[in-house]
Amino acid sequence: MSSAYISEPKTKGKVCLETTLGPIDIELWSRECPLACRNFVHLCAEGYYNGCIFHRLVRDFIVQTGDPTGTGHGGTSIYGDVFKSEFHQRLKFNRRGLVGMASDKKDQNGSQFFFTLGAASDLNGKHTLFGRVGGDTIFNLLKMNDYDVDANERPSRIHKITGVKILENPFSDLKIRSKSEKEEKIGKRKLKEEKIEQVQPKKNTALLSFGDEMDEYDEEASKFQLKGKSAHDVLVDDISLSKQAAVGPEEINYKSENSKKVDVDDKEV
Repeated sequence: MSSAYISEPKTKGKVCLETTLGPIDIELWSRECPLACRNFVHLCAEGYYNGCIFHRLVRDFIVQTGDPTGTGHGGTSIYGDVFKSEFHQRLKFNRRGLVGMASDKKDQNGSQFFFTLGAASDLNGKHTLFGRVGGDTIFNLLKMNDYDVDANERPSRIHKITGVKILENPFSDLKIRSKSEKEEKIGKRKLKEEKIEQVQPKKNTALLSFGDEMDEYDEEASKFQLKGKSAHDVLVDDISLSKQAAVGPEEINYKSENSKKVDVDDKEV
């Protein structure tokens, strides 16, 4: 067994994303990252991610999804607003197959998330690492590395999430929101964003964002479900399932000397 797995906490919770690449199992660190995991499982149960495309690819680094608009600028959390980042000393972006929240900066998490396609140590302490891809399903994820990308890091072939199965629900108190409850929270967030935009321009939240970190770097340098059941079957309450940039495009990801420069953005890596 890899030393990386030995050092990591035990997972609690498991979800299977059904995608056009094949199934991708995600094991969750719900004890270490309860906000991110509850948000993720809840959105899965509501069908929020159904139809979401893998809208951004940085080969050998990350692939991002979780935005219903497919633009990298959309998506919202179950909390009706962004929520804070969560970090754990035993969880590091040290290999491929890890799952993190995409955001343009710390504590700005919504619905978007990303998978690592290689080690990404520059993301440690900046993006919530809440899960890992389990078993042989990682090979389905790694198929993304076979595709070219355009100038905007859009994959040459579009793949998407077609459904979700909650194999192990870590939150027994999970309750699906009604349509009106979801719309009310989204409305409150939009109102808040409009007030902010009156004072300052809207930030680009297309993907994992490293713009702020790079500015600091340059400044410093210049000084010197229940097993087998679908999401629809997980809860007994009346469920009205919705049909529905981990890394920012303008941000430069500087990695260790063994890795190349890449651009990355949100809403996460």
